[in-house]
Amino acid sequence: MLDQDDYDPYDRDYMYDEDSHTGDPTLDLEYERSMSVPKVPDIVKNFIEYFRTVISEGVVYEIQNSYENTFPKLSEQYYDKRAWPSENQIADIVGTDDVFLTLYKELYFRHIYARIPEGPTIHERADSFFNYCSFFNLILSAPQPFQLELPDIWLWELLDEFVYQFQNYAQYRARLNDKNEEELNILKHTNHWTILCILNVLHSLVDKSNIKLQLEVSASGGDPESVAGEFGRHSLYKMLGYFSLVEMLRLHSLLGDYYQAIKVLEPIEIHKKNQYTHIPACQISTSYYVGFAYMMMRRYTDAIRTFSSILLFIQRTKQLYSTRSYQNDQINKQTEQMYQLLTICLVLHPQCIDESIQQALRDKNYHESMYQMQCGDLDTFRNFFIFGSPKFISPCPPPNDATEGDFVKQPMEHQTQVFMDEVRQQQELPTIRSYLKLYTTLPLEKLASFMNKEPAERDINNLLTHLLCFKHKMKNLVWSEGSSGLDGKFVSGSELDFYIDLDMIHIADTKVAHRYGEFFIRKILKFGDLNRRLHNLKI
Repeated sequence: MLDQDDYDPYDRDYMYDEDSHTGDPTLDLEYERSMSVPKVPDIVKNFIEYFRTVISEGVVYEIQNSYENTFPKLSEQYYDKRAWPSENQIADIVGTDDVFLTLYKELYFRHIYARIPEGPTIHERADSFFNYCSFFNLILSAPQPFQLELPDIWLWELLDEFVYQFQNYAQYRARLNDKNEEELNILKHTNHWTILCILNVLHSLVDKSNIKLQLEVSASGGDPESVAGEFGRHSLYKMLGYFSLVEMLRLHSLLGDYYQAIKVLEPIEIHKKNQYTHIPACQISTSYYVGFAYMMMRRYTDAIRTFSSILLFIQRTKQLYSTRSYQNDQINKQTEQMYQLLTICLVLHPQCIDESIQQALRDKNYHESMYQMQCGDLDTFRNFFIFGSPKFISPCPPPNDATEGDFVKQPMEHQTQVFMDEVRQQQELPTIRSYLKLYTTLPLEKLASFMNKEPAERDINNLLTHLLCFKHKMKNLVWSEGSSGLDGKFVSGSELDFYIDLDMIHIADTKVAHRYGEFFIRKILKFGDLNRRLHNLKI
């Protein structure tokens, strides 16, 4: 499927040629790393040998323990700010086990991206890509399911890292100001880390696993094994297929194609929990990108529901993310991003949310920011959006004739401009809403005077435009049933309605009163049931 030779535009032996390490800082950096090779500690040797044994024997529990616990501990103790032993050093320990060496290099390059202060060099980026090619070729080109058992958490983080490194490379490629002539020449003549290659891998994994058919049959109450096929019955392919759908959601969101981002998740009932949501990082990432796509599609009700649901889940399980790791750091960052995106949605489309989420917003002092946004402060909108949105990328490299410039910010600036245009259209709506809630009838001229408008005909017409905009913007497409997140019907999300007769606005409060009695009854019954269970426990 992937031919590494097609993606290798330069002689890869060049990077290891001692005479070539003059004048190029990235090559000098690699040369220094290769020349200062420390001895591998015995405890690391023992771990590598044990890790290779449990992988070859397929002992998933021990693989997961080594992956989640032992490897991070050794990284922190011995390789906090430097790379793990090279492939050649590891080969001296485990021999020519190509499968293990490929998996080890995946962890090796991921560690460089996460822990090395200066980050990966241009050649390490290429080597990481070729290593992913080797892994995906291994499992996708096999005539029969490849016999490899890996824990689901590793499969998720492997694919998540694959897309992250593509995103990182796209940003690196777009930043020309800090590149020398050698690097610019390499970038112009390389074809690795392309959007077509990434999509090819993800779609191939989806097709190989038959995951779409499995999800559709499972949703209808059938047996997914009946349509899984030879490869789809294998846990490795099934989980990689599912995670590929989530990564395609992420990839299309980074490219600004929000409709397609939701479209790829049609086989997944994103509004329900299923057997594949046992990886918290995957569940949180899915909700983050789904909620963001809904927000950019002006489906604020669905975005608020998506953000609120996952933030409640995080509140209940936050003790799981207390440890320090790159995935947990990412979860904590996405959590903060979702709070800020939720704040934006609540300003643009006010509605009631869970009290614990309201309290969290108060604890973070976001209510003051909400007030500023309601008063039309565009800078606060912009700051919240820039922090809360993903780091957008362009699918195309910079022009070949460009030798300087920073093209990294262009995708973000474009998406920010699209969002701010929507905000400007609604800039007057919070003020109009606040006045309409005070009256049952209100003359147009009086409302114009409240808003510091002169009662001239052009200002009344402008006010009528804002009132029509209010009606239009408060009516959103809202998901009600069906597995696709694109399904729904138009529903007014405003707590009040009005119509205009001549020069008079007639207002009706459509807000449904909360049934506090039912809420307390449910809590009392739940507390009583919990109390009975506690008394029945045997010490």
